[in-house]
Parts: sequence; structure tokens; C-alpha cells
Amino acid sequence: MLTRREVRGYMATIKQRLNALKAHTQRAELAANRPLGSVCVLAVSKTKPAADIMQAYIAGQRHFGENYVQEALGKQAELSAFDITWHFIGPIQANKTKAIACHFDWVHSVDRLKIAQRLSEQRPPSLPPLQVCLQVNISQESSKSGIMLQDLSALITAVEGLPRLRLRGVMTVPEPEQDVALQRLPFRMLYHAVEQLNRPELDTFSMGMSDDLDAAIAEGSTLVRIGSALFGARS
Repeated sequence: MLTRREVRGYMATIKQRLNALKAHTQRAELAANRPLGSVCVLAVSKTKPAADIMQAYIAGQRHFGENYVQEALGKQAELSAFDITWHFIGPIQANKTKAIACHFDWVHSVDRLKIAQRLSEQRPPSLPPLQVCLQVNISQESSKSGIMLQDLSALITAVEGLPRLRLRGVMTVPEPEQDVALQRLPFRMLYHAVEQLNRPELDTFSMGMSDDLDAAIAEGSTLVRIGSALFGARS
């Protein structure tokens, strides 16, 4: 977890916070005996203006995550001239799948076959396959989206045969914990479950946010979703 001192020390600009975040991520990679650069930072820009995204882009950030379709489409229109990789990471309503299929490069929050089928059917042939992660409700919280871990293998089999999609891995948002050892447990459980499936094409573990990125990186995350530590508290 980023310390308060780290966050306070880099409040001047988004560029400085991004540099601090990347340095912190590298330290976490080294602490976990992982290669430098093995973890991608996804800048979660929901509720933040296009101007903030542009600051991060100028500083070298290319991957941005959004939770709300209409909000994201407005930002994409403003920033259409820039080479941004857009990730959709929020809950998916069936009536939003066409917009997601047409305007995003990645989707992290597929949690049922119906949604995957609609994304596949609605992905324009002129675009590369949509990169997809399956959301797993690893802590079995009734308030969160995601499939149960025991249903993951069946959904993988169903989704991987769909055209216009490329199944890349899994995403999860565990129940919040303050203790790093407790934070690590659900990430470890999901990583090992996927590892046991012996599917090397599943190379993406979208795990970890501002408060638990160290635990996630220690347990195999390849992509951390960072919002407040980069852009500041949400409105």
C-alpha cells in the first residue's frame, strides 16, 4: 500500500505522482522477486476530466480504465487523437454492451456468458479482438459482481470459443483488509486456481488497487488498477 507520506510528497502534479507510483511498483516487483516491468499500471480515471488523463498521457501513461460508459465515451471523443488503450472495468449492463464492444480495447468485468456473447456479436470486424478478463467474486460478497471461483472453469470454456474476443485472464476486487497478510490471501487463491487450470493463454491477473497493490504484486498480479493514488480522491 502506498504510504501517506508517498502520496502527500507527490501532490504537485499528476506526472510526479505517476513517477512515484511506478517507482513504488518497481520496488514491489523486486520485493516479490519478479522481473521489473512485469506489472502494468492501469490508471483508473473514472470521474476525472479529460485534462487529467492528458496530464498522465504526456507523462507516459497509456492504459486508462473507466467504469461508466457514457462518461468514458465523452472523454474518448475529446482524446481521440491520442494513442490511448481504453479498459472498461465497471459492472456491465446488457444495454451497454454495444458501446463497450465498439469503443474499448479491454474489458475486465465479464461475469456471465450472456454478456460475453453480446460483446462478441457486437465487436466490429474492423477492430482487433476485444481483450477480455473474467471477474471473479473471490470474497463471495453479495454486494459485488463476479462469478464464484468454482464456476470459473466452465465460463472460461464457454467464452474462449467466442469469435471477436480474446480471453486474457481474470479480475477481482477482494473484500478490503488492512493487514497485508490478509490482503494477500484472496489474490493467492485466485492465482493458484487459474494456475491449476494449466491454460498458458490466461496471462493477465487484474488484481490490486491503491490500497493493496503490494499484496497483489506479491501474489502474481500483472495489472494493478490505480485511481486515487494517481489522480487524488474522487469527487
